[in-house]
Amino acid sequence: MHMRKHQRVWQYFQQHRVASIVVGHVIVAVVLGLLLLGSTLGTHIFGAFAQSPCSSSDHSYIVGSGNTLGGIAVRYHTTWQRLASYNHIANPNLIYVNQTICIPGHGSTGSGGHPSVKGKGNYFPYGQCTWYANQRYHELHGIYVPWTTNANAWAWTNRARDFHWHVSGRPAPGNIIDLQPWVQGAYALGHVAVVERVLSNGHVIASNMNWGARHWEVTNVEFSPGPGVSFISYY
Repeated sequence: MHMRKHQRVWQYFQQHRVASIVVGHVIVAVVLGLLLLGSTLGTHIFGAFAQSPCSSSDHSYIVGSGNTLGGIAVRYHTTWQRLASYNHIANPNLIYVNQTICIPGHGSTGSGGHPSVKGKGNYFPYGQCTWYANQRYHELHGIYVPWTTNANAWAWTNRARDFHWHVSGRPAPGNIIDLQPWVQGAYALGHVAVVERVLSNGHVIASNMNWGARHWEVTNVEFSPGPGVSFISYY
């Protein structure tokens, strides 16, 4: 009698143990399925929100390790404020690896979204700062400035905007620097030159003609960004 009671108890536990194992496996399978489904849905949902395709006229930059929005802006001759606004970035100090940053109009359009215009040659008088700046820019980029009228050196900043070139207060190597009259040694017609280097203090070394005593020679001169100074580029 006592032995049969033990056998019934043992059978009871065995049956429930098997049932528990089966139920446990079912639960695990259900949880794994939900996790997988959730992960897949999450990926699709995140992707739907994360995808922000750039305009066909934009350049797409993929953020790498160590990148900052300010650094990307300098690279593409723009400002971090413009990139943050254009890409709807709430915190400019927080960007992520593999995030796509759209550079507005880089390479094919200039200010205002209009195509930047290329010149066809160098029609300025030889030896003038305007002739040299146009020639040197062409040597570096294969592009001449397109403005040939109302084109004294001081007017280049406005003429650049007229032809949808980029104008900035921040220098980059290869930019044209435009000094307004009487700024940093320029005379009444202003002065243009080409940035060869940007120094660690933010100043630039620019190559020039028609500057200083030996005006017929190409000379390197240090200038600093500031009032009355702008930097011009096709890109």
